[in-house]
Amino acid sequence: MLQPADLEFESKFWEKGILVAGVDEAGRGALAGPVFAAAVVYPLGFKPNFNVYDSKSISPKKREELYKIIIKNCLSFSIEMVDVDYIDKYNILLATYLAMNKALEKFNNSNIIALIDGNHYEGNFPHKLLIDGDSKSFTIASASILAKVERDRWMTSIAHKKYPEYGFDKHKGYGTKYHIEQILKHQPSDLHRKSFLKRILNGQEKLL
Repeated sequence: MLQPADLEFESKFWEKGILVAGVDEAGRGALAGPVFAAAVVYPLGFKPNFNVYDSKSISPKKREELYKIIIKNCLSFSIEMVDVDYIDKYNILLATYLAMNKALEKFNNSNIIALIDGNHYEGNFPHKLLIDGDSKSFTIASASILAKVERDRWMTSIAHKKYPEYGFDKHKGYGTKYHIEQILKHQPSDLHRKSFLKRILNGQEKLL
């Protein structure tokens, strides 16, 4: 049975009067499209009347429902993206940290600590890392939902409308069999991460 995330980690900071910004990303492993990051802050001592989960474990419909509930109940939130050009010029890790830091800029000069999903972070914001945080922490799970919904909307509207031949509305830029077939058929678009396609295009240099 799917277990909801809880507020164990947040409560430890709340007891000290410190607000918590849960932070997570979406799209890190995709072959196309930007990487998104979200930060979500709930009031001190928040007692939710709803459950949240790791965005990857619930349906798109449920994510959309929770998106609205999270926005309504949180104290503040921020969602940012970093584009494909930056990902290819530097790398996906640096792009992810940049997206997270852009999201956290909204909370600078505030009595807030960032609770970040993962085991590494590069930035100056006060933080605590939490492995599998998107399934453990209520605020991180909330951020994972906001980031995932915003990215999916971007891939469905902007990316798919610009390049319908790739089927971005179906796979959101991830490496499905259909997506890879379309890349090989149509050549990579300017929304594809060329640095991610080297193995796929091995022996297909004319498509680079």
